[in-house]
Amino acid sequence: MPSNASDLRVELITDAEDINASFDCTCKTFGSQTGDGIWIVMNPGWDTPEGKAKGAQRMVERWAGVKPDNKGELNVMHVKATLPDPERQGERVLVGVAIWVHASAVEGQGDVPVEDTRADLKALYPDNEAEQRYGCQLLESLHRRRFEVIKEKATASPPSVMVLDLCVVDPAFQGKGIARKLVQWGLDEAQRRGGIEAILEASSMGRHVYAKMGFKSEGDILYTVDPEFADRERPGNLFMRTQGQ
Repeated sequence: MPSNASDLRVELITDAEDINASFDCTCKTFGSQTGDGIWIVMNPGWDTPEGKAKGAQRMVERWAGVKPDNKGELNVMHVKATLPDPERQGERVLVGVAIWVHASAVEGQGDVPVEDTRADLKALYPDNEAEQRYGCQLLESLHRRRFEVIKEKATASPPSVMVLDLCVVDPAFQGKGIARKLVQWGLDEAQRRGGIEAILEASSMGRHVYAKMGFKSEGDILYTVDPEFADRERPGNLFMRTQGQ
């Protein structure tokens, strides 16, 4: 393993193989390391070969299906962080990934959020109505403030925000400033697109990084779920933003 991140590169993903590596990195972080209750619900079987393959395929399909805005800019950007591979000379290894979304409630100005997740949850749990319902409630709670802010920005100029939808670093490479570089990539992109605001839902592991980079907490995310799900573990997330509070 490299001793430092001096040779770190942060760049857009342009190959499906990197998306597969991204999902593996996310499994190590949100699955094995933190046991994130929301991520696990949204990626059933992540710790089995079949479930992992299906989760990676969903990520590839999302990446391959990205549409541009009316200026030809990508609405969803999968960004990778890589270091020289210690085992293969001349090759690089993916050590972190971020998904940045240029989002807008105005068609053509960014990715328009889909708030109704019932179809997605039905596909994940075709024979389990309870899990479908719980997954929808989790996502509705997690993204409630995100969607409100996106709608509020509809009258701004530009009428959009940059959303950090995912940011993970392989546990073997954490503590080297990699997450900070992935976040900075999106903040730079937000400036390039007109100085728009950046928003995110911060986990307990990532919030200290975001705070150092100018994000301010707007408060805890509250989960509204049916009583039968009350005892399930859910991560304590904060809604954070860079300006406009």
